Amino acid sequence: MKDVVIAAARRTAVCPKGGAFVQLDVGDLMTPVIKVLLSDANIREAEIDQVIVGNALYGGGNPARVAALQAGLPAATPAMTIDTQCCSGLDAVNMAFSRIKAGEADIILAGGAESYSRAPIRMRRPKVAGEKPKAYSRPPFTPWADRDPDLISAAADLAATDAVLRDRQEQYAIESHKKAVVARDRQAGEIVLLNSVLHDPFTRKLTKRLCKKLPSLGGANSCDLTASTIAVKADAAAMLVICSVDKARDLDILSSAIRIVDYNEAGCDPDIPMKGLQIATDTLLKKRSLSASSLNVVEAMEAFAVQMIDFLNRTGIDPAILNRGGGALARGHPIGASGAINLVRLWHELQSEKEGSLGLACIAAAGGLGSAILLER
Repeated sequence: MKDVVIAAARRTAVCPKGGAFVQLDVGDLMTPVIKVLLSDANIREAEIDQVIVGNALYGGGNPARVAALQAGLPAATPAMTIDTQCCSGLDAVNMAFSRIKAGEADIILAGGAESYSRAPIRMRRPKVAGEKPKAYSRPPFTPWADRDPDLISAAADLAATDAVLRDRQEQYAIESHKKAVVARDRQAGEIVLLNSVLHDPFTRKLTKRLCKKLPSLGGANSCDLTASTIAVKADAAAMLVICSVDKARDLDILSSAIRIVDYNEAGCDPDIPMKGLQIATDTLLKKRSLSASSLNVVEAMEAFAVQMIDFLNRTGIDPAILNRGGGALARGHPIGASGAINLVRLWHELQSEKEGSLGLACIAAAGGLGSAILLER
């Protein structure tokens, strides 16, 4: 079994749906990231064994292949797109890790990309003659209509169950934006310039006064959710160079490489899909005989503020090490790219940590899924 590292990690800015990336398709988002990654790692196009990309909204086809060809990779380079919804980008990296560890490849480009702005309009074909096609917003994530909740409704139920007041959720979101504002210049080093955008434009100085003006989008009894406590739909891409230690040594990029220790993909009750975040994390730490106190940096997906409050309460992770540069509440949620963005953030955060430091990236998905990955500096 080979030791595996992340040799380089980059992303675009995360732009809200209809914003600066409104005219860019998935391939347009990925291509500049791939090109910069190859330069960062001093890798030739022909050295890439495979491209694996997570994507949830493309509507079919194989956008990984489109992006690989668009970026100038040889036609002989295979490419695969996977869809585990929000977990897709992180699962793509997990898959690359497994292939390289098993000796099936030396260098894989893996990550995620999503364009909410260019996502296809979805229609279901008629079942009988004379019927009209029916528009739909999302596919089913379970076989049971009564156990496939809208995610905002599921988050509102979690807020009610845990008695997480709106004010507490808002305070969490305000802090996420505050951390992201402070880290804005530092994060520019991980972002590939695209359409003149080098910072996450949604990040702002969020105030309690603004939060109080926002209408409720779900929930009741002072535990409701608003636009400030739900991550906004967004467009972005994030890719990483996953390779064996031997290959990183050959390319003279081992000094900045971060080792992948292990990963975990978990399932949970689809009625409470947010729990996938905690379950994937707890299972991975238990698998490695580690406690939450062993971690130095954590990048967890902030789909909802209430989800993060629940995650911190149940895992015992120190809030001071969580999303140190802000999270998705301050950036946006480009579904299939979000897990890979968290991992890019983690890779860059770990660069300033001492040798032996541990970092965790994790995310949950609709249908009751969770994924987590553990890195060591």
